[in-house]
Amino acid sequence: MAKGDKNKKPEKTTPEQSLSTFLSNGSHAGVVSEPHVLDEESGHETDVMTASFSSQPPLADKQLEGSDDAFHEVPVLPNIIVQRYEGEKYLEQFHGEGVAYFQGGHVYKGMFSVGVMHGHGLYTWADGVKYEGEFAFNVPMGHGTYTWLDGSCYEGEVCSGIRHGVGTYRCANSSVIYRGQWHHSKRHGKGTIYYNQEATSWYEGELVNNNREGWGVRCYPSGNLYEGQWRNNMRHGEGRMRWLQLGQQYSGIWENGVQHGQGTHTWFLRRVTGSQYPLRNEYTGDFVQGLRHGQGSFYYASGALYKGEWKDNKKHGQGKFIFKNGRIFEGEFVDDHMAEFPAFCLDGSNTPDLSGIRTHTPHPEDSESPRRAPGGDSGSGPALLGPDMALDITAVLENLPENQRDLQLKQVEFVVLRHIAELRAIYSFYSSLGHDQSPDNTFLLSRLQLWRLLKDCSIHQQGITLAQVDRYICSEDVPSEDIHSPFSTMLLRRFLSCVVVLAYNTYHKDIEPSDTILVACLSKLMRENIIPNAMNVKGLLFPKPMHAVIAVNYIERCWEIYKAFCRANPTPLADQTMTVRHFIWMFKDLSLFDAELTTGKLLEILSVENPAAYDRYYCNLDLEMTFLEFFEALLGCAEVSDQRDGQTSSDSQMESCPLADTPGERTRDSPLQRSSQRHSPLTGPTAKSSNPNISPDVGSVKSLEMGKSKEILQLSTSEEMEPRQSPNAAGNLASRTGEPVEDRSGAGMNSCPAETELDSWVQRTHQFFTQRFFPAYEYSLELRREVQEERLRQTALARIALAKAKEDARLREQWEAEEEERRREEEEDEEAERVEGPEDDLNPSPAAQTPVASTTSVVITKQSPATAAKKKRK
Repeated sequence: MAKGDKNKKPEKTTPEQSLSTFLSNGSHAGVVSEPHVLDEESGHETDVMTASFSSQPPLADKQLEGSDDAFHEVPVLPNIIVQRYEGEKYLEQFHGEGVAYFQGGHVYKGMFSVGVMHGHGLYTWADGVKYEGEFAFNVPMGHGTYTWLDGSCYEGEVCSGIRHGVGTYRCANSSVIYRGQWHHSKRHGKGTIYYNQEATSWYEGELVNNNREGWGVRCYPSGNLYEGQWRNNMRHGEGRMRWLQLGQQYSGIWENGVQHGQGTHTWFLRRVTGSQYPLRNEYTGDFVQGLRHGQGSFYYASGALYKGEWKDNKKHGQGKFIFKNGRIFEGEFVDDHMAEFPAFCLDGSNTPDLSGIRTHTPHPEDSESPRRAPGGDSGSGPALLGPDMALDITAVLENLPENQRDLQLKQVEFVVLRHIAELRAIYSFYSSLGHDQSPDNTFLLSRLQLWRLLKDCSIHQQGITLAQVDRYICSEDVPSEDIHSPFSTMLLRRFLSCVVVLAYNTYHKDIEPSDTILVACLSKLMRENIIPNAMNVKGLLFPKPMHAVIAVNYIERCWEIYKAFCRANPTPLADQTMTVRHFIWMFKDLSLFDAELTTGKLLEILSVENPAAYDRYYCNLDLEMTFLEFFEALLGCAEVSDQRDGQTSSDSQMESCPLADTPGERTRDSPLQRSSQRHSPLTGPTAKSSNPNISPDVGSVKSLEMGKSKEILQLSTSEEMEPRQSPNAAGNLASRTGEPVEDRSGAGMNSCPAETELDSWVQRTHQFFTQRFFPAYEYSLELRREVQEERLRQTALARIALAKAKEDARLREQWEAEEEERRREEEEDEEAERVEGPEDDLNPSPAAQTPVASTTSVVITKQSPATAAKKKRK
């Protein structure tokens, strides 16, 4: 810059207009703050729920966050003039490293190029605000850090001097931290905001122009959690709010921060110890401005039900009330009371005297009845055990003499009562495996957990497989596809019946028939299997709670693959299970074998808990495998499979990992990992996959047919059995919602060292499932789909070719017929001419007999009829 420029009036220019001036359009007057965006929630605050459930919980915490959402605005470089320069020059221009002192007290120290700030540098405004980072032709551009006087800072991407891209802002005064996307100096896109230093109050989701808008999760300091849609910083759309301390939850439609529309509000109650029934009050219906208003149904924890009209949180209008004893009142309600009996209490927890109230019993076809626990029935069992533990062992009793059935049933009930404490404890212990928490302390035993109990008790080593156990305990009305489903659940009463059925089918051949055979079988099962071994969890899925909680995220997808590779069995139930042979075929079809994961290693993994599968001298390829054995075998394969492909994967692939986050932000990132409830498919799948159950092509697995069992055995005995040392890798716990966590710091995932054994296990498991097993299955589906399309295309072409050949044949036949007809007609004509020729000679025409008078005479001849007809045709 020339010295004479100091006397010129500065002009507003852009970097494109001049490379020797700076961006103007603003002044250098310190720090500009945007208006504070309050994090207040709309709606009124009320007290805790009363006995009549006439009020709603507070919609937000009582301590509002105030101005902790505000952030500093980035200062704009003023139109300034260099007063003094110290540093390197080239051809009388600033070039290289130097320090420039500008008019007004601003200072730049860094790299210059041909007279402009270009490269890395530090710009300090006169009021103390600093920018350190990359410059491009006098403009902050690239990655940089802004620092304000109060200690607030921004680090991230900068474009034309403003925050644009991905960056992190930290507010020193309010401890607010934002990590995420920016657009023209506004928080816009996906990001995470922490409102306190302890990171107990946060928001993770979408933002539009500094406002929470779109889908997001908000955790309040009290632990309350909202997950759903937002608009203009308020809950708006579909979402779920959980009040943890109050034990309440609302799931439904929101409008401007309050419940408005269809929704379900639940009041959770801690269930009684030893009971398997959930206790909760629940309203499902219409809401208007946070109040129950319109049509709705209220289910009481006692079993009572009200269905009808509501007004301002109270029953008002026509409705039906079903008491817990089954009696029904239908009529008008006014101000939460029956119009005819205003003094009658309708809290649903008690059933007072109904003699003076007009009620009736429900009709058999009446579908409106109080809600029952899943799996329960309306029947009551014998008085000995009570209705909640009535045994259903009809299938077993049918094998006994009819005159002994009642006695056998009563005797086995006494045995159940003697061991009821142990059985209750076992049920409670195994039903909680794989779960993180439950709002009402309710866990139902799933088939997957029952399999684990049976394997821990070594039932599968008593000459009976787990697949056979499923067939024994399933009733006739169960669909064949659900016989071996890991997601089906059972109540305690059903579990007790299954234990008795299992005991009989396991030991009845070893015990002499008598009138106490059921008692002997059950006692032997309890004495030798269940009591000594139960609650000593083995296997690879459930022994470590954190491993189980993480591994269940892969179960639903693996169940789809399991069903796709099953084969139908020649059983009366016509169910489908997988065998060891099918399991090996699957690995071969998906090309999952490598230098570490061999056929022998696969058989060794299967034989860890079931020696009947393989004992180094004999392998049973026809042994059935339940889904638990299938999934635990996959976890074992993840431990020994070659992880080199996963180590060389790109950073973009690692960022999509739902089980890892950025190492530098381990204590801050992914707040959903701490507060959002994990999805556990043990209680039932929440969503069905769109992929059909496509069985593998039998022709593609001919190389491992039944005659190859000896070859597999030879491979297993000759191959290396030592597991490979798995490499240490980065990783962390999965987000409870399954969403990937962005790397805000810019550091690659490969730079994270393995801090714990859990991190290493998570990384290995994630790489095996998401980078090998699932992609291989998707590729096989795509390949099979392409083969099917090619077959259809070839079939269509063949059909077209056949139709064309038929048409050509028809035309050829038609042409040959016409030719034949033409030849026949010609032959007829020729035959006619031969017949007419002699007649003409014998009977000459008069003209032919007349002598020629002169050369000018006209000769007239007479044609035969055949000749005339022939000429006419021509």
